[in-house]
Amino acid sequence: MRKIYLTVIGMYLLFLNAFSQAANDTSGNYKNRKLKLEETNLISGYYQQDGYHSAITGGNGTQYLTDVSNIVQLKFIRWDMYDRKHTLDFEGAVDHHTAASSAYVSKTGASNKGGTRIYPSITWKTENEERKSIVGFGLSVSSEYNYHSLGGNLSYAKTSQDGNREFNAKAQIFLDQVKMIQPSELVPQRSYSTIVTNTSASGRGGGSTSFLTFFSDDNDRIPSSARNTYMTSFSLSQVINKNAQFSLLADGVAQTGYLGLPFHRVYWTNGSVHVEKLPTSRLKLPLGARFNYFIGDKFIVRTFYRFYTDTWGLKAHSLSIELPYKITSFVSVSPIYRYYQQTAIKYFAPYAQHTSTDYYYTSNYDYSAFSSNYVGINFRIAPPKGVFGIKSFNMLEIRGGRYVQTTGLNANNITVNLRFK
Repeated sequence: MRKIYLTVIGMYLLFLNAFSQAANDTSGNYKNRKLKLEETNLISGYYQQDGYHSAITGGNGTQYLTDVSNIVQLKFIRWDMYDRKHTLDFEGAVDHHTAASSAYVSKTGASNKGGTRIYPSITWKTENEERKSIVGFGLSVSSEYNYHSLGGNLSYAKTSQDGNREFNAKAQIFLDQVKMIQPSELVPQRSYSTIVTNTSASGRGGGSTSFLTFFSDDNDRIPSSARNTYMTSFSLSQVINKNAQFSLLADGVAQTGYLGLPFHRVYWTNGSVHVEKLPTSRLKLPLGARFNYFIGDKFIVRTFYRFYTDTWGLKAHSLSIELPYKITSFVSVSPIYRYYQQTAIKYFAPYAQHTSTDYYYTSNYDYSAFSSNYVGINFRIAPPKGVFGIKSFNMLEIRGGRYVQTTGLNANNITVNLRFK
């Protein structure tokens, strides 16, 4: 952890110095034909939660968890000979989390309580200003000790000639591998067989064949199972007038493969323990709408609603409102509120309530019926002469909030975003 913090601080200083040197080279009208760094975002976040329905211990156990995330976003741009704008976005991210419940993957409580996830991504976009269109593609990788993912995406955006309407479409694919780490008492005893054949003296058969079988519980080579996710996203935004804007959003998600987690226990009514079992396919359909309204020069109302349904029986509604207020022309504060409510999936039951007649079963409270509230605030400063008088350091944003769920889960988070341009 100490190394992660020192690395991030070093990168902050490195990019601050780089942008200070580059500030003298920029000009307002020149279109650079070479790829050039235009913007950098440095984002650090801290998240902490607590609860008493851990899926690792069958829906009855601590959910205490902390997560520290550090993200570096780099934006490069160039123009080609046809005056098309090319943008290269690179994102490098590292999360480190500690979870008390992960110690109980092993009954001895000796498992590793923490993990680190690394997830870089890269996206290339080409904007044709004459046609008012943008085409892009990207790649991403995510890796941690029990999960590995490779992703790809294609995107398209089109703006109307008057600039009042915009259509966006995106297709994504994620090819994942889930390492089958099971609770210690449920690790299967692997057996291996060797064929031994006794032939006759002539070597033409007539002998007997036997199988020598031995057993091993060696976990050095834990197998993985595939999980594939296919996503499409569409949005249509329309400027209604100078004060109002409206957007419609629709997503389609299809998942196949191993969709549970092998270290999630499920206890039956007879006291026996099993590994979570869920269907090998799932279809999701989220539909949403945004409405933003500008009240004068200092006040904005941002609202969002989403309906969600899937083939596992989960239905959900979420509603959020954000009220940015400009204290000055470069300082703003935004109160945030979000409400969420969902039904349980068909395969969920609390601790020790599943029976042997259930073909699918989980006690993961993420799939239970609950509602939640999130209250937060966002503070943003973007002075024309730069934050702390550093011209290239053009924005500082701090966001924090508290999340409370009716299952007893509660969480706090804070995020800091530094932008250099």
